[in-house]
Amino acid sequence: MGRLAFGSIGDSFSVTSLKSYLSEFIATLLFVFAGVGSAIAFNKLESDGALNPSGLVAIAVAHAFALFVGVSIAANISGGHLNPAVTLGLAVGGNITIITGIFYWIAQCLGSIVACLLLKFVTNGLSIPTHGVASGMNGFEGVVMEIVITFALVYTVYATAVDPKKGSIGTIAPIAIGFIVGANILAAGPFSGGSMNPARSFGPAVVSGDLSQIWIYWVGPLIGGALAGLTFDNIFIGSQNAYPSSNDYA
Repeated sequence: MGRLAFGSIGDSFSVTSLKSYLSEFIATLLFVFAGVGSAIAFNKLESDGALNPSGLVAIAVAHAFALFVGVSIAANISGGHLNPAVTLGLAVGGNITIITGIFYWIAQCLGSIVACLLLKFVTNGLSIPTHGVASGMNGFEGVVMEIVITFALVYTVYATAVDPKKGSIGTIAPIAIGFIVGANILAAGPFSGGSMNPARSFGPAVVSGDLSQIWIYWVGPLIGGALAGLTFDNIFIGSQNAYPSSNDYA
């Protein structure tokens, strides 16, 4: 099963750890600024604000590019999680301690909130779009959708960045991670919004004041991330392999 490690407060407040939290804050801020900003830009360009195929593609591409960059710039400092679901998925495999993971969550959520506050300011008060399930869907269906697509994301993280046997494929990990997020937004965007990331949904919900559906984007991604971590760690990595250092996974 999983290899959860609680960790210690001392280790979680070392200089290296503090730099990691700052890295997660900055990288998540830049990712959310570009991702949410693309949605705001589309809504401004479209007079009726309705999401059409071209808008969906544009938003998916913006998120894919922004996540590729965000993972790349933070990978050598914090591992480039940018996502509480990724952090949890790595924690169940013993790649990060529980205490450090909690501080990652805080940094990621703060980065998302600050990004949305900045967007609110620079766009002269335009509304911040939030995630929500499509008309005709219920919360449970949204949770299942988010579980599936987040499983795909964290599974990709493990396969391309965590697995000790990854070899040269590890060099393209940020690209693969960005691509799976873009593809999942194309598939799930019209239904659950395609979040895969509690922090990505939390910032807009807080700044807009609409927390009515935020539980979907915590429950679904966290379950999906944990399941992916348990699956890959137990089946494909196994106890015989040493785990990579924090700089070797995204």
